[in-house]
Amino acid sequence: MNTLGAAWDWLTDPGNWSGASGIGQRLLEHLYLTGVCLALSCLTALPVALILGHLGRGGALAVNISNIGRAVPTFAVLVLLLLSPIGGYGAWPTVIALVLFAVPPLLTNAYVGMRGVDRDVVRAARGMGMTGRQLLSGVEIPLALPLILTGVRIAAVQLVATATIAALAGGGGLGRIITAGFNLASTPQVVAGAVLVALFALIVEALFVLGQRLGPPWARGSG
Repeated sequence: MNTLGAAWDWLTDPGNWSGASGIGQRLLEHLYLTGVCLALSCLTALPVALILGHLGRGGALAVNISNIGRAVPTFAVLVLLLLSPIGGYGAWPTVIALVLFAVPPLLTNAYVGMRGVDRDVVRAARGMGMTGRQLLSGVEIPLALPLILTGVRIAAVQLVATATIAALAGGGGLGRIITAGFNLASTPQVVAGAVLVALFALIVEALFVLGQRLGPPWARGSG
């Protein structure tokens, strides 16, 4: 209880919220890193999953290959990138490691969602004379959207929780609070940093769930 109380005191100290190393700045850095990595992950995984799901070929292989990445710790990937000739300390090794980490849930959910679209609906759309592009954009993607958004939510929460590794490569984010706590042998600061990361992940999760529930019926999978 003493450690938790000291962590609470650290979190409620106004001096820890201001400045270039304050909680406010670290939160903004963490949010920016998460947003960039999520956007790059979506741009990488979703087009592949949507096209393969539409064609119905090669998707299982792509999903299995991407899922192999789940067996490799993101920290190990980051270390390999830092030690590689194209690596070095900075943002890119962290971004690449996090993007590789976020691709599997995006790819899997989007592909499963596309293949889960009612085949009778697809055949009816083809019978009405829809082209492949019209079928993809007007029928399959809207019906698969709930699962696609679920994949985006899972990836976003995982990125928030894992983006702390940026501190190991000299980057910013909430991980810097934790590493600084270790360097100072300050257990309350380490605990406070971990609590901030956990709360941030829960908030992101809640915002995605709330947004999907309050969104249009097709985003909820109803109607």
